[in-house]
Amino acid sequence: MAAPTEKVAKKVGGLAGISAGESAICTCGTGHGLNYRGYDIYDLAEHCEFEEVAYLLLKEKLPNKAELESFKKELIAARSLPKELKEVLKLLPKDAHPMDIMRTACSTLGCLEREEYDVFKASFPNQQKIGIRLLGIFPSVLTFWHHYHTSGKEINTESKQDSIAGYFLESLHQKEPKELWVKAMHASLILYAEHEFNASTFTARVITATMSDVYAGITGAIGALRGPLHGGANEAAMDLIEEFKTPEQATQGILDKLARKDKIMGFGHRVYVEKDPRNVVIKKWSKRLGEDVKDTKGLYPISEAIEKVMWDQKKLFPNLDFYSASAYHFMGIPTPYFTPIFIFSRTAGWLAHIFEQRGNNKLIRPSSQYTGPDNKAFVPMDKR
Repeated sequence: MAAPTEKVAKKVGGLAGISAGESAICTCGTGHGLNYRGYDIYDLAEHCEFEEVAYLLLKEKLPNKAELESFKKELIAARSLPKELKEVLKLLPKDAHPMDIMRTACSTLGCLEREEYDVFKASFPNQQKIGIRLLGIFPSVLTFWHHYHTSGKEINTESKQDSIAGYFLESLHQKEPKELWVKAMHASLILYAEHEFNASTFTARVITATMSDVYAGITGAIGALRGPLHGGANEAAMDLIEEFKTPEQATQGILDKLARKDKIMGFGHRVYVEKDPRNVVIKKWSKRLGEDVKDTKGLYPISEAIEKVMWDQKKLFPNLDFYSASAYHFMGIPTPYFTPIFIFSRTAGWLAHIFEQRGNNKLIRPSSQYTGPDNKAFVPMDKR
């Protein structure tokens, strides 16, 4: 039995249930729903463009018409790629993972357009400007690299599209996007924009707490998002769905996988117990988009069959990533680009947390519970 003065730490895998700080940006989890700065996610996803939500996260209020128009103009101006960054994107291999391209591009931009620190005011005066730059440029990064390495074409960033959703779809497909697709992309970007202290956001805050720059925080966040247990789940979900030709085949296939104890990506969530509130929205969009493109492969009914088996057998619900996969697929987006789209969106949330961390900063330095050996006798070199 431990002595009264000893502190015995409770073992908690992955810090589940541990509060790591305070934030006024987001609430999520069972009993809280999902809210961005107090606004319900369902209201935002139904009535807003992504730019309105990005403005809300960065500036702590919903914009009026004039403010939104001004914000959009800034984002449009931020799409342009410096010639040095274009050269870097051309030199990166065509078989690199797109997430590695995004991470490298962010770090490169940090070298080209460095963030200033005001030592007298102990502040970063250009953080909002840099945040807008990153939101505007990320779709350009992905689509420039994509077209250069698939067709040898160096695309420009000129577009009549006034939204990130419309601009990305137009830039990717090199034609004006369907209005339905733009609306679906707005909803998806809103749903992915923020989610409290998830792995990538917490990474950004840890980096920010050292007084590093915005680029370092976002680059680190992208690195955390790359893993399949975080952002990469939507890619894995698409690979899973495409394994099957019919709902019946999917039903048996998932039963077989569960019997083998295979990992099924896109189901369950660390902060939700009964359902992921975002799934309700993206599932409807997946169905609408499937109908729009006349889904001959039956990907939506196959997805529903997988959902049913996972609930019946494991009481696991689909999270946002699961139906996002088919929704993106129906819009002609290559599977490896699913997680970079996550970046387009979550950058708004990451920036909000970076700004909040800077507003009341303390170095984030938790302790660990030591589990190694004690009091080992040192052995001199000639006795080893």
